[in-house]
Amino acid sequence: MLKFIFMVLMMNLSLGNWVSVQLSLFLASFLFGLFSLSTFSNFQVGYGLGLDWVGYILILLSIWIMALVLSASEAIKSRNMHVNLFLIVNLLLLLSLMMTFSCLDYLLFYICFESSLIPTMILILGWGYQPERLQAGVYMLFYTLFASLPLLISFISLYNMSGTLIMGLSSIPSLSSTLVLIWYICSVMAFVVKLPMYLVHLWLPKAHVEAPVAGSMILAGVLLKLGGYGLIRVCPLFCSTGVTYSWVWVSLGLVGGVIVSLICMRQSDMKSLIAYSSVAHMGLVLVGLMLFSWWGLYGAVIVMVGHGLCSSGLFCLANMSYERLGSRSLFISKGLLNFMPTLAMWWFALSAGNMAAPPTLNLLGEISLIVGILSWSGVTIFMVAMLSFFSAAYTLYLFSQSQHGKYFSSLFSCSSGEVREYLVLMLHWLPLNILILIGYILVM
Repeated sequence: MLKFIFMVLMMNLSLGNWVSVQLSLFLASFLFGLFSLSTFSNFQVGYGLGLDWVGYILILLSIWIMALVLSASEAIKSRNMHVNLFLIVNLLLLLSLMMTFSCLDYLLFYICFESSLIPTMILILGWGYQPERLQAGVYMLFYTLFASLPLLISFISLYNMSGTLIMGLSSIPSLSSTLVLIWYICSVMAFVVKLPMYLVHLWLPKAHVEAPVAGSMILAGVLLKLGGYGLIRVCPLFCSTGVTYSWVWVSLGLVGGVIVSLICMRQSDMKSLIAYSSVAHMGLVLVGLMLFSWWGLYGAVIVMVGHGLCSSGLFCLANMSYERLGSRSLFISKGLLNFMPTLAMWWFALSAGNMAAPPTLNLLGEISLIVGILSWSGVTIFMVAMLSFFSAAYTLYLFSQSQHGKYFSSLFSCSSGEVREYLVLMLHWLPLNILILIGYILVM
């Protein structure tokens, strides 16, 4: 099946037709979605590639988000801003993501994991809005590479000591606890930065603010999930060390999530607020993955998928407001409800998903994570309650500040929305609310 999808993507690289690429991506997501999770436990593709249920879900999410990215980036097509190059960069990024989520070899996984950085940098530097995009790209490059070089050394050491880099066959030899701890930190930090965790998160808001809508949707929808996926693949090598030091990650995830939520409450830029909210949600995902429990794992995967759909839709909405108003400031874009009432409905629907209101997929994921965290330690109940409260608080702040109040801009009328924009928002919202049925079956 993966070979068929690769063939479709390569055919469209030669076509250079925006509509054909877009439709073929929707077709690829539909065909790939015909696979049932019950038909395989570890589906072998060949050449060091394979699938399990986590990789299957994230590949399907990647294809779906990429199809929506092209639908939301009509401004690039209408202004003829190097359209063919834009398509090639996005499809190469999708190819690297699909390879990353289907690798069974650690070294191949590292190469594909790092190769996704190059198309993302090109998107930010080539189609970004502001002159500060160069600084944002440098931030992203150095944060990622600084943490990734120890990971490469870790994989090389693993090959020298265990004789293989195949996932499931590699194992850490018996060494002193200090050496294993250093090895564990070197292996985990690359994925923690990519997630990103609080204290190493500063590259994400800068990248989001300077990126075009395609870069923001891809970053929020798929690229942040690379960190969680990497932790799922690497942490089983260090089970005893990970369980011993799980309290460190739980503390950083919960306390950092609360601090970032407070930072969200004082943001004036729409995209910056949504980016910081991603850091808070990913902090909860980090906690769930570091618990080494089924509740934590299932909850983390469900939240990753739900956040990918919801956050991508919010960035798409912020871009629609920016295209009409010329500003992302919450102080300028007040009162959008007065002259864009239909988009206000979508603001409400996706904001409800961001605060994990029923019946969204985020609700099921956060319930699973909260059950796993409280089962690990009842002391965490206060920080979990604070995180849930502030998650609703900053989402309501975003909605009320943008939709209500006195309108200050000189714009008196504009399009309340195009059919294409409504379709993109619907294709974000519908899976977010329908997939809770599949997620419930997965958890139960």
